[in-house]
Amino acid sequence: MGSHFFALFSRMKYIDRWALMRNTDKESLSQHSLDVAAIAHALALIGNKRLGKSYNSDRIAVIGMYHDMPEIITGDMPTPVKYYNDEIRTAFGSIEKAAQKSLLLTLPEDLREEYEGFVVPDEKSEEYRLVKAADKISALLKCLLEERSGNTEFIKARESTERSLHAMNCEEAEIFLGEYLESFSLVLDSVLGDNKES
Repeated sequence: MGSHFFALFSRMKYIDRWALMRNTDKESLSQHSLDVAAIAHALALIGNKRLGKSYNSDRIAVIGMYHDMPEIITGDMPTPVKYYNDEIRTAFGSIEKAAQKSLLLTLPEDLREEYEGFVVPDEKSEEYRLVKAADKISALLKCLLEERSGNTEFIKARESTERSLHAMNCEEAEIFLGEYLESFSLVLDSVLGDNKES
């Protein structure tokens, strides 16, 4: 019997995020995971080049790519529900761990060890801290996109995301925001126009 791992992975495109909120632009789990992988990779490079760190940026990108894969099984649990109280948070954490292990078991046995660090990452590691910061940056960008579209539904989510992101005290994330955030409010012609050779 073949492995179901990548058939499951491909289903991330069917899972919409922000399910409890009105969205002007739907975001799938696949879109979000690509954003997180790219941002986490950038955070690692910023740490290495500017802060004297020695992150494995490629590994961090792959952790970012797989970080929400358990939501194929659990669905995207809205943040206000997931963190409603300690009992729910603990229960959902257990469900998430079980989902991670179930996904790992869909791989051929000789590859499980290779994927384990990506599908079941060490949540206390510096690598995972960067992925979580990238996750919050991706959420912040989504909130800003919705607000620019006139959707006031995301104002409180943006405020909460900004607070939690800054509370992480992640220097790499602060540098990223300082250098890249403003561009997300520009139209395409402005972004491309700034980089034209004279």
